[in-house]
Amino acid sequence: MPRHPRNILFVMYDQLRFDYLGCAGHPHLATPNFDRLAAMGVRFTNAYVQSPICGASRMSFYTGRYVQSHGAAWNNYPLKAGEMTLGDHLRERGMDAVLIGKTHMKVDGAGLDRLGISREGIIGARIAECGFDAHVRDDGLWAEGPDGPYDAKPSPYNDFLRARGYAPRNPWHDHANSGLSEELDADGLGAIESGWLMRNAAEPANVREEDSETPWLTDRALEFMASRATSRRAVPWLCHLSYIKPHWPYIVPAPYHAMYGPEHVLPALRDPREREDPNPVHAAFMASRVSRSFSRDEVREAAIPAYMGLVRQCDDHFGRLLDHLQETGALEETMIVVTSDHGDYLGDHWMGEKDLFHEPSVKVPLIVYDPSQAADATRGTTCNALVEAIDLAATFVEVADDGTRDSPSHILEGRSLRPFLHDKKPADWRKAAISEYDYSCTPMADRLGVCVKDARLFMVFDGRYKLIHAEGGLPPMLFDLESDPREFNDLGRDPAHAGEVARLRALLSDWALRLSQRTTVSDAAILARRRGTGGNTGVLIGVYDEADANAEELAVYSGRAPRIAPDG
Repeated sequence: MPRHPRNILFVMYDQLRFDYLGCAGHPHLATPNFDRLAAMGVRFTNAYVQSPICGASRMSFYTGRYVQSHGAAWNNYPLKAGEMTLGDHLRERGMDAVLIGKTHMKVDGAGLDRLGISREGIIGARIAECGFDAHVRDDGLWAEGPDGPYDAKPSPYNDFLRARGYAPRNPWHDHANSGLSEELDADGLGAIESGWLMRNAAEPANVREEDSETPWLTDRALEFMASRATSRRAVPWLCHLSYIKPHWPYIVPAPYHAMYGPEHVLPALRDPREREDPNPVHAAFMASRVSRSFSRDEVREAAIPAYMGLVRQCDDHFGRLLDHLQETGALEETMIVVTSDHGDYLGDHWMGEKDLFHEPSVKVPLIVYDPSQAADATRGTTCNALVEAIDLAATFVEVADDGTRDSPSHILEGRSLRPFLHDKKPADWRKAAISEYDYSCTPMADRLGVCVKDARLFMVFDGRYKLIHAEGGLPPMLFDLESDPREFNDLGRDPAHAGEVARLRALLSDWALRLSQRTTVSDAAILARRRGTGGNTGVLIGVYDEADANAEELAVYSGRAPRIAPDG
C-alpha cells in the first residue's frame, strides 16, 4: 500500500545557523542525527526566512504570508485576531495542530475584546496561541530587568524546575542559563555566574543535563506522540516542536560545555573593507552593543564553543525523536521538517545577533523528510531552489489535503515544496526570495535619523545578486554572491552596477504589487462568477429590450399583474 504522510513533526530551533550542521559542511561540529534526517530526505540549501527577527519570521511561518501581509513586523507586535493560521487551515482538513515550545506570539487582546471573544474559550485560546492547541507553550526568555520581566506569562519550564528541587526565584536564569562559582559559602551556596555575561559561556550551566531546556521539550514531544499513538482519536496531527536553543544566553550544561573550545571557532567572515566606507545602514548596525562585542575575538572564542555545544545537544535529543518514530513504526507515516526562525551572525560582517540580510542571518537550515514512495528518488539529495519560509505552510496544507482540494492560494503566499520532494521541479518557480525588516523601534533608526514609517529594509535575492533596499532615501546594498560569496564587497553605490540595482528594485516593485489582502474570496469563486456560475440572479444591467437578454433571464419578469390606480 503506498505510503503517505499521516502526521507532521515540524521542528524549529531558535537561532540555528544554516552552516552549523555536519551535513552542511561544518568541519568540527558533528550533528549525526540532523545528517541522518538529511540522508532520509531533502536538504534545501537556499532557504530564506521572511524576516531576520524572531517574531516577524515566526508569524510568516505560521500564517504562510509575508510580513507586509500579516503585519506583525517585530517581536511582541500582535498578530491580528482575524489572521488565518496554519492551525486554521489544517483543522479544516481534519488535522490537529499542536504546539510544544515557543511561538513568540503576542495575542491581539484589543482585537479579541472588539470581537467579544473570550480568552478562556477554545477560539480565544487558539487565537492567543497562534492557531495551535498548546500542549506546552514556553517562549524561553524569562529575563528580568529594572522595568520588570521581558515576558510576564507564567513559565511552565520554571514550574518544572521548581518541582525538580531547583532554587525557586527564577531557575530558568539561576540554574539553566547560569553557571556557579566553585567557591561555596558556609551554607553551601555559590555565586551565580550569569549566562548573560558571555565571559561565563565556558562554564557548565548549573542544571542537570536531563533537566535543561532541550531535553525538557523533547520529553514533552515524546509524551505527546506516545499519547496520540494510544488514543482512540484517530485524528492526524501536526506537532510544532519549537525549541528554545541554541538561542542565547550562550551557556550549556555538562558534558556539552566542554566538547568544543577556541580551537574549533572558525575565522570570522569579515573584511576590513566592510568598515572603510560602509553603507550607513550597515554602519548603524555594526555600532550596536552586540555587534561591538562580537567584533572582539575573545567574545567569539567564549560564546561560539557554547553555541556549538547547544547545537550538539539539540542534535542528540533530535536523535531520540528519530529513534522513537523508527521503533514505533511511525516513521513511515510521519513527515519531518527541521528548520530555524533565523540565523546568528556570531561576529561575521562585524555583527552580532541577526537583523540584517547577510547569509548567516537570513538563510536557514531546512531538511524535509517525506515518507511517501513518491519521494524515494530524492532521498539524500540537496535542492538549491530559492525557498522561502512561507512555503512550509503551503506544503503542510497540501499534505493534509493529499491533492483532494485546491490550495487556498488567495491566503497562502508560499508554494508547496512537494514537487521538489517528488522529483518534479516546477517550471515556473519564483524568480527571487524576499525578506523584510521593520527596525523602527530600535536604536538604529535613531542613528540613521529615519522616521517610523521609513525604518524598513527589504531583501531581494535572485540566486546570484542580493539587493538590500532601505526606505527613507538611504542608499542600497548589493552583493554578487557568484563572485563574492562571502558578501564583503558592497556594490550598491557603484555606478557600474546601477542596472542590477534597478532590475532588483523592479522585482521588489512587482512583489509589492501582488494581490495579498483579498483573503475571503478564492480565485475559484471569482472564476465561477466570471463564468456566470451562480451569478444568474436577475440583475440585468444595460438591457434595453428583449434582444439584449435571453428568455431564461426574462422568464421571472414576464407574466401578468393587476393595474393599481394611482392615489387621488
